[in-house]
Amino acid sequence: MRILLVEDDDRLAAALTATLDRLGHQVARAGRGDDALRLKDGNDFVLLDLGLPDMDGLEALRRLRRASAVPVIVLTARSEERDVLRGLRGGADDYLVKPFRTAELVARMEAVVRRGTRPLPASGPVVAVGGVRIDLAARQLEVDGRPVALTRREFDVLALLAREPGVVRSREEILDAVWGDLLLSASRSLDVHIAGIRSKSGCPWLVETLRGTGYRLGSGGCS
Repeated sequence: MRILLVEDDDRLAAALTATLDRLGHQVARAGRGDDALRLKDGNDFVLLDLGLPDMDGLEALRRLRRASAVPVIVLTARSEERDVLRGLRGGADDYLVKPFRTAELVARMEAVVRRGTRPLPASGPVVAVGGVRIDLAARQLEVDGRPVALTRREFDVLALLAREPGVVRSREEILDAVWGDLLLSASRSLDVHIAGIRSKSGCPWLVETLRGTGYRLGSGGCS
């Protein structure tokens, strides 16, 4: 792959570049956010540090996402839950806290690439519960006749639960089916997407959490 490494730490950038080079990737390095945005086109993957000298990495991520759907993994020392959520909601495909093992980074990159090649089946019935209508074939969600726009992955999570209402799906099962990546089991990616479904639909119980077990399509009404 052609990888854009956005990192202002010379030693870390050199080490990552050497590792990725050995694996056959082509690495271009940017040490500033404005350089990253200028070099964004033509790359297959972006590794993005948040501590950039000219702008916050989250702002660089937002600008990048307005212009490109290229896969992005955030690499940062920021480990606060708030920062992780902001990164994932800002469009990052994954979030890795420094220090990390390069083997884990490579595995996560491979998983992100797999996700993009493993779309869930689009065909299926229309599922109605409460005031909610989920059209699996058209990939549309309506609440009380109002269309609700979900991201692709939010709908994938909802569709997985809606295909068999009442069936409980474990966290690992959802991560494997939707993300194709069990390494994410310790991350907040699934939590962020479920929160997005609940918030956007206005139906907090649309995705029901069964502690220690998993998730299933809820049966409560929406307010």
